[in-house]
Amino acid sequence: MAVNSTPESPLPVGEVSRLIGGWIDRLGAVWVEGQITQLSRRPGAGVVFLTLRDPSYDISVSVTCYRQVFDAVADLVGEGARVVVHAKPEWYAPRGQLSLRAAEIKPVGVGELLARLEQLKKALAREGLFAPERKKPLPFLPRLIGLVCGRASAAERDVLENARHRWPAVRFEVRNVAVQGVHAVPQVVQAVKELDAMDDVDVIVVARGGGSVEDLLPFSDEQLVRAVAQCRTPVVSAIGHEPDNPLLDHVADLRASTPTDAAKKVVPDVGEEYERVRLLRDRARRCVAAFVDREERGLAHALARPSIQDPHRMIDERADQVAALLDRGRRSLRHHLDRADSELTHTHARVVALSPAATLKRGYAVLQRADGHAVRDPGEVEPGETLRARVSEGDFSVRVDA
Repeated sequence: MAVNSTPESPLPVGEVSRLIGGWIDRLGAVWVEGQITQLSRRPGAGVVFLTLRDPSYDISVSVTCYRQVFDAVADLVGEGARVVVHAKPEWYAPRGQLSLRAAEIKPVGVGELLARLEQLKKALAREGLFAPERKKPLPFLPRLIGLVCGRASAAERDVLENARHRWPAVRFEVRNVAVQGVHAVPQVVQAVKELDAMDDVDVIVVARGGGSVEDLLPFSDEQLVRAVAQCRTPVVSAIGHEPDNPLLDHVADLRASTPTDAAKKVVPDVGEEYERVRLLRDRARRCVAAFVDREERGLAHALARPSIQDPHRMIDERADQVAALLDRGRRSLRHHLDRADSELTHTHARVVALSPAATLKRGYAVLQRADGHAVRDPGEVEPGETLRARVSEGDFSVRVDA
């Protein structure tokens, strides 16, 4: 229930603290999981003080318990251990502090942790965070490599030395963070986000050496997995622990078995690249030489052809053929003309011999009436009719006698 208050009638601090305590008392006992970060066991004291922290969200709460409650698990838990606590929230009104009064403490075993990680892995896989199509390719030669690792760690030394041995000009932007413990997750997440925001960083390497399952739990944290999934820069996971892969290996764009392997996969070897360039150059030179030799042989073959060596030879041969055909055509035309002339002469002679003029020259005459028709029958003319007589040398008039 909300409490009514105004600037004119504010609530006293003690009343606010009392109300908060009442609300917290109504919460009841709860089971809480976290990681022990601080542990205080004063000799002779009947109460043990410890701090329980959520490694994913940088939140902690104070826990108190009677010595006999903690002594039951004292041999199994210590600072850095994950535990499940059955406790009742308590509000200390004089100081305004919240704490948990633990009635039972249970350590979280490795088997239980692995089972929870498997459930988280399946849930993230269903969301598609591990899908191969989400993987981004690494650049061939990164301009700047972001490295997230422990301070002065063997992982940092392995990555830097092996990368610079392979490509001496490689540059790094290093972020030293806690790689285990309660501060690991927020520091690694912050470092990854900072490097991802830098435009010059082409690839991010998260490196750590080997360790136990508990030591590598930060690299299976859901917050870190989601942060890596949201990166626009390719991320390489280089956690040197082969038997059980942390979830970071599945969400990263490339997994390396060790930090040294990450350096080999991220940076090309300058010697190998020089050798590859030399081989490609030799191959290109052989291809060009083979092409030139092939073209030279083709040119020599073309120049060896008769048409190229004596180009006028073909013209001369064709000229002789043209002259022969021309002479043949002339002879054929002359023969046709002579034969046509002879036939024309004979035809003319026949026409002359058979013409009416030749008949008239032999003494015959042709009688024509006034209308020009030739008289072929005596019955065609009338007595006294004047006819026209045509002879070889001319014509004259004649009269029909009855």
